[in-house]
Amino acid sequence: MRDHLVARYGRVVGVERVDAMFAGGEFVGVDGRPVVPDEPYTAGRYIWFHRDLPGEETVPFEVGIVHRDERIVVVDKPHFLATTPRGRHVAETVVARLRRDLGMPELQAAHRLDRLTAGLVLLVVRAEDRGAYQTLFRDRRVRKEYEAVAPYNPGLALPVTVRSHIVKERGVLAAYEVPGAEPNSESRVELVERRGGLGRYRLVPETGRTHQLRVHMNALEVPLVGDPLYPVVLDDGPEDFQRPLQLLARALEFPDPFTGAVRRFESRLRLSALG
Repeated sequence: MRDHLVARYGRVVGVERVDAMFAGGEFVGVDGRPVVPDEPYTAGRYIWFHRDLPGEETVPFEVGIVHRDERIVVVDKPHFLATTPRGRHVAETVVARLRRDLGMPELQAAHRLDRLTAGLVLLVVRAEDRGAYQTLFRDRRVRKEYEAVAPYNPGLALPVTVRSHIVKERGVLAAYEVPGAEPNSESRVELVERRGGLGRYRLVPETGRTHQLRVHMNALEVPLVGDPLYPVVLDDGPEDFQRPLQLLARALEFPDPFTGAVRRFESRLRLSALG
């Protein structure tokens, strides 16, 4: 077993790390018993171990519970906190925190909200119910309303519906629009109020492309306050928790897949730029 695991993982983590994991009993079989180095290799056998997690910066904001029942939990996700474990964000995520804090090991998100965006996230208590709620998002049966703070432009005629073809390439931070291509995204933009040089906007997406609202507001030449990607990609650095992206998932409305009743939830958070 040692020869097999060294051949498979030694170049990645180092032979010394593999040996240390054997010594610490960190490789275990399906019965939970530690695997010893000189055991014969058996094809098709399952071996379990936990990968090392990178250190994560603590996001100093709480996850607010908006609603909780036997099937779903609706929460207010703070800025900077990822929704689900992915990449370098594992423990500092909504799902990981609430599985621990609420004692719900099967809790899963029905959809994703960008890490830098705050607001409502719908989570499902039981794994067998997740598909029903995910289908609502897939079939665009969930009405989502966002609030944003961006510069006020007196020459911008609002309300307006923005349609464009957005592409988000893996490994590239910012998405971009392809002029002349068939639209794959649509957003409704309305001005709610103006305070000096800033405006509060209501954004209603009809589709769910990555960074869609941020891309469309930038295309209107009113990029969101605090946006580190649009119109210019800023150098990656320490999080500035005092300068969050001014984008909030304000409301979720959908027909419950089990009861048929229309359910609506509204965020209790406020964007800081306008108080």
